[in-house]
This record gives sequence, C-alpha cells and structure tokens, in this order.
Amino acid sequence: MLKKSSLALLGAALFLAWNGLLLLFLWSRPGSLPSPQSPQFPPGSRLLPAQLLQLAQDAEAELRLQRELLLQIQRLGRLQRQKTPKPPQKTPQKTPKPPGKAAETPAATPGEPPVIPVLVLACDRSSVRRCLDKILRYRPSARRFPVIVSQDCGHAETAAVIASYGPAVAHIRQPDLSDVPVPPEHRKFQGYYKISRHYRWALGQVFRTFRYRAAIVVEDDLEVAPDFFEYFQAVLPLLERDPSLWCASAWNDNGKEGLVDAGRAELLYRTDFFPGLGWLLLAELWDELEPKWPPAFWDDWMRQPEQRRGRACVRPEVSRTMTFGRKGVSHGQFFDQYLKFIKLNDRFVPFTQMDLSYLKKDEYERFFLQQVYSAPEIHLEELQKDSGRDLGAVRLQYRGRDSFKALAKALGLMDDLKSGVPRAGYRGIVSFVCRGRRVFLAPPSDWTGYDPSWS
Repeated sequence: MLKKSSLALLGAALFLAWNGLLLLFLWSRPGSLPSPQSPQFPPGSRLLPAQLLQLAQDAEAELRLQRELLLQIQRLGRLQRQKTPKPPQKTPQKTPKPPGKAAETPAATPGEPPVIPVLVLACDRSSVRRCLDKILRYRPSARRFPVIVSQDCGHAETAAVIASYGPAVAHIRQPDLSDVPVPPEHRKFQGYYKISRHYRWALGQVFRTFRYRAAIVVEDDLEVAPDFFEYFQAVLPLLERDPSLWCASAWNDNGKEGLVDAGRAELLYRTDFFPGLGWLLLAELWDELEPKWPPAFWDDWMRQPEQRRGRACVRPEVSRTMTFGRKGVSHGQFFDQYLKFIKLNDRFVPFTQMDLSYLKKDEYERFFLQQVYSAPEIHLEELQKDSGRDLGAVRLQYRGRDSFKALAKALGLMDDLKSGVPRAGYRGIVSFVCRGRRVFLAPPSDWTGYDPSWS
C-alpha cells in the first residue's frame, strides 16, 4: 500500500509542477502575448478578446497533453505492480520437474503418444557427450522424450559436460558416494556394488519422484541409432498389453556385422535373455523389482529365473545401440572380441506404422517354431563350406551345454550362458546369419526348458 500511495503522490506533484511551469512559459514566451511596443498595437492599447481566446485555447491543448501524460504514468505504475514478483513463501522444497514433465503423473491423452523419459546413467566418463549428442539429435520430441542424466561418482569434468547442455537435459546426482560394504572376497568388485546402488537410486527417482509410467535406460557409453526412439515408441504398447513380455531392448548380443541381415533391419524377435544396453521397462516392473534389488551384479541378477519368471524381452535383428566404452568396471570384458564389432543400424525403420502383433507370445511361437523346425538340419562343416547366399534357412542342432558352446564358438557367437539361457536365445534357439544364410542354432524339438546348471 505504501508503494502505491507514494506513486500516486509523485504523479500528482509532477502534474502540478508541470502545469505551473507551463503557465509561466505561456506568459513569457515571445509572441504568445502581444507587447505594448508591438507595431500591431498603438501604445497604451489593451489585449483584444481574440488574443485572449487564442491564449486560452493554447493552454487547454497543453493541459490535455499533460493529462494524457499523467494517465500514462498511472498505467505504467499499475503494470509495474503486476510484474513485481510476490515474496517467496515458506513451503517445503520440491524436487524440480525434469524437462518435458507436464504433470505429476505423465499420461498421454487419447490419441497422443506417451511420454517416455530416457534415463542416462553416468559416472566419470566425460565422453558422455557422444551419448547425449546422438540422443538429442535423434529424439523426435523434447516433450515426449525428456532426458534425465543421473550421475554417480561426483566427477567434476563429467558434471561440467552434462551441465553444458543446460535445460536440454535434467541433471540429477546420486547423493551417496561412500564405499559400499562388501564381503572380503568381493573387495575387487566394489565398482559393481556402486553401480547397482546407483541404478536403484536413479530408477527410484524416475518412477517414485518423477512418477513416470515407463522409461528407457541407457548408460553413458552407448551411441543410439536414428530410429532408436521410433523403435521404443512402437514396442511400448506390446509391453503394456502382453504380460509375457517384461522388457524391450535395443541390443542384439550376437549383432556383429557378419551375423545379422542388415537389409532386414525391421526384424524383431522375442528373447528369453535379458540384453540390457538400452532397454525399456514399465513402472509396474520396478514395483516388482525394487524391494529385492540386488547389492551388485544387477544385470546377471535380472537373468535369473526368479526375476525373469518365464517372461521374454523384445530385441532387434540389428542393434539400435552400440557401445564405445572399452574401459570401465568390467575392464573391457568382451569388448575387443565382440562388442566393438556390433553393427549399429543406420537406416530409419517406421516401426510405429507397422503391425507388430506377431510378437505376441502365442502367435510368435506358432510361426517361429514352425520356421525353425521345418528348416533342414545340417552339420557345421556343410554350413562352413557353402557360400549360403540365396539359399534357404537351415538348422544346426545341439544336445547339451558343451555342444552348444563348441558350435557357438566356431560360429563367432557369444558362447556364455546365464542361468542356462544363451544370449539372444528364445526357447533355446539362437537366430543369426552365416555366410549370408539364416541359421537357427537350436535344441531338439522336444526341448523342455533351460537348465540353470549350464551356466
């Protein structure tokens, strides 16, 4: 109130002062009043009524102008009061919303694509820039695909790189940077314990604090393909409707250049193996996993039967991510032999315009198993001597753990098993390309399930 009264008094004072000066000016300015010595009037003559009338009209015009000026002063004062921010109120501090978050619980309106955040797990790699540059380059909408970078380690150089993106990404920091208590025999695995702790905290932020309904998880050493977002947008409805699916991954563990059909980048598969390396999960899955989240080795824990519970993931023929992180907690395990050769898809596939219903469990098993077990069985020697091009699919059969590992190794596939499940396998079957020919490395048709002792 005091500020408003002061403005009003100041305006009135200015108005009166200006008009006093105006009258003084009108009486004194040359030619405004005729001089007694003027040649127009003889000495001793008085002002005529016409001159007085002109003077009054001039004064009235000036007064109108000053009234307009006063009104403008008052209007400016009102605008200034409206723009003045209110003093901050003492309310509990809330976690800032990440970019693109329009509501407490993001939900797409009917006919509108859903909001799917990309959670980037970062630590001490300043090369996270390579990852973020591609994500921001290829995402079709900042609102529908907000980027949240969760940083562990407290590495200043990496933090500066993330901060350089400004509001394009939300930067959150894992608050607990202390060492994790580990069993004496696991002292050298301290890094894996910290990674698992970071995953739990970051996923908790996405699903508990920000309350998203789904999220894509990537790590800071991944580069994404041009249709990375198109792929995940298309497969999300499958996860929501098919309880036999629990994730979708951008990664093919056997996706090396010579083992995939790059001309069929639209091919998608079901797999019993949890691939990771760019994967989509629903909030309902986090509700299930969070209470029993492991202290370390979270990805292998995901591959155990107790977590998988007979469910599958969707994975592509040609990977939509590739890793450039040779150095890390795993010390480059598998990188030089497999990971650096993964083929990254380089052409856009319009997945959202395609019918992906063939990936539903019953329909998929009907056509996939028929395709596998109707293919002629051949031996490794025959496959290796044939050029294979323009020839139909064939099947290589294995009957035990050692048989599988020997064939996988000879063919350049990843030969390790997790809880008895081969990488990229579905019902024990691994689909790949050899010498331009589709090959199914498969168990006998009377397969009854995975044997965890094979690990």
